[in-house]
Amino acid sequence: MTFIQLEKEFIDALSSIYDPQEAKSLTWLSINAICKIERAKYLSMKEDQLAESDRFKLLEILEQLKNGSPLQYILGETEFYDLKLKVNPSVLIPRSETEELIDWALITIREMNGETEVLKILDIGTGSGCIPISIKKYIPLADISAVDISNTALNTAKKNAELNKTEINFIEDNILNPIKQSLINTIYDVIISNPPYVRDSEKLEMHQNVLNHEPHTALFVPDDSALIFYDAIANFTLKNLKKNGFLFLEINENLGKETVELLIKKGFKTAELRQDMYGKDRMIKASLH
Repeated sequence: MTFIQLEKEFIDALSSIYDPQEAKSLTWLSINAICKIERAKYLSMKEDQLAESDRFKLLEILEQLKNGSPLQYILGETEFYDLKLKVNPSVLIPRSETEELIDWALITIREMNGETEVLKILDIGTGSGCIPISIKKYIPLADISAVDISNTALNTAKKNAELNKTEINFIEDNILNPIKQSLINTIYDVIISNPPYVRDSEKLEMHQNVLNHEPHTALFVPDDSALIFYDAIANFTLKNLKKNGFLFLEINENLGKETVELLIKKGFKTAELRQDMYGKDRMIKASLH
């Protein structure tokens, strides 16, 4: 089987699940992961024969893709903020909009002299650990903690911290009712979170491979308490953020105004709403003074 034949088999098989461009992208990512070929070289060798062992592995991947499994889970890893991260069904697959949140946070941390002073930073609902690990890579002096309710998610996050040679203090606790003294008795310079925010009624808008494979506890909230995590994070921040500190939040694109209003009513002096690269209300930077 040649590469071009394999590519056609992939795209034909995935056409009922993905649009043509996405199917083509998944095909290339699968080939790149197994065959370790640079993109430019691949374009010139599509008529070449695949090694039999590579063909077998790629057709195995195709079978899982046809069942809706995300490629990142099949491969067991993903790229995020120029880092390699292990992912599995216990953690969400990190998204590009979270990279934008990190960009914004890093700019602020540098303005707070985070590259020369030790700042205490907390990530709430860490999942794969993508946020604290990315920040620690670029701000090595930072003293970073990360909390999650899921022990299995924390085990993945710890592996990712080791993989990327970053030291993070991981805490197992529930931000809706935190009890760990190391969490609640610390004052932070920066608090950041990408909590569950997709309303149950919005499930119909999501791709089936997300609904069927990614952890629902990290994604969904009831319609009648859509801001439950933002309310809890705001309450925690009021007690645990330094006067000149900042809170960063990734949010539901449909609840930007409501989330800002919640923060202001709680006592935050500023709550700046920012759009992502797609023009969607996606993140907030808030302060108490």
